[in-house]
Amino acid sequence: MTATPLYHVWDYSNTDRKFWEEHLEAWLPERIFDAHTHVQEPQHRIISMTDAMRKQYWVNEVFEPISAADAQRCYEQVFPDRSFSCLAFGVPSLEFDVEAGNKQLASDADERGWKSLAVTLPSMSAAELSEELDRPSVVGAKPYYALISHDPTSRDKHLEASIFDFLPHHQLELLNTRQAWVTLHVPRAGRLCDPKNIREVQTIREKYPDIALVIAHLGRCYTLEHAKEALPQLANDHGLYFDTSAVLNPAVLRFALETVEPERILYGTDNPIFYMRGRRSWSGATYKNYTNYPFHFNQQREAPEIEANYTLYMYEALKAFKSGCDDLALDRLSIERMFSKNAESLIARANCKKELRSSCSGDLPSNGSCQP
Repeated sequence: MTATPLYHVWDYSNTDRKFWEEHLEAWLPERIFDAHTHVQEPQHRIISMTDAMRKQYWVNEVFEPISAADAQRCYEQVFPDRSFSCLAFGVPSLEFDVEAGNKQLASDADERGWKSLAVTLPSMSAAELSEELDRPSVVGAKPYYALISHDPTSRDKHLEASIFDFLPHHQLELLNTRQAWVTLHVPRAGRLCDPKNIREVQTIREKYPDIALVIAHLGRCYTLEHAKEALPQLANDHGLYFDTSAVLNPAVLRFALETVEPERILYGTDNPIFYMRGRRSWSGATYKNYTNYPFHFNQQREAPEIEANYTLYMYEALKAFKSGCDDLALDRLSIERMFSKNAESLIARANCKKELRSSCSGDLPSNGSCQP
């Protein structure tokens, strides 16, 4: 069987099929729920990507927006013979039309039986956010620090912002009332380890306990050094969740599984970015990406015979996840929870409140009961 087009510059090859068959096919549950994937119609881009922007950050080079139809096609290809669904959200960037993207994705997700998060601007009023949450398929919000304002020279102009600068309290209050899902990409160069991030996450959990707060990318703990510093500080908060998106490091995934119970971990990909082909290496608190495409960032290529065996980053991440589960002898129920049941439980809670709200006239009282 020959290679078939997948996404961007990547094909799905015999190498990938072999990797799937050898490492993943017998292990992955029958139901897969991706709790972190980006879906955005390409026509919603309002600021063109330039070569200078591509050189700023490796993600700018590997990322191109993917439509719902193409996302579905790709997932059917990489997860053969699996029942698949996802929680999708657009690109959290002011280079895209956020309003149009939210509206389109809510409809596309509803059509496919997916769920979605609304990308939220910090300037949104409670009324505007409420309208977003009322859309079909929407179960919560996706804030991001780059949505504070746009800077064409850097995506990290607001990297050191407070969480409350891009997820303000008036929005948190509404999200709490709705028992909504919030996927939080923590800011700051120190990642989740930063004491300010720890304190602000704890504040959200204390003041807004009904939000289903999901920390993206295990708190951006892509290295074991970061994971060991950050995760134990939040391990005892049994209402706080973490997704595994963009985490390739088997040592990090094993540590997360040891530190945070499986009931609080959600499988995620960060696709379409993780359709990239290659591998990652780690040294201390840093990592390096390798791929077989001549991107600007890919200056230290490996030997052709090594590159020939590269598979998709998302497959490498799944193998790393499997390694951690095997090392800890996790049972099948725990694995199924992380790959679907945990996410479905949070969605069911948000949908229950949504249905209750729609059956009532006016706003629900704080206890969630429905009053005529």
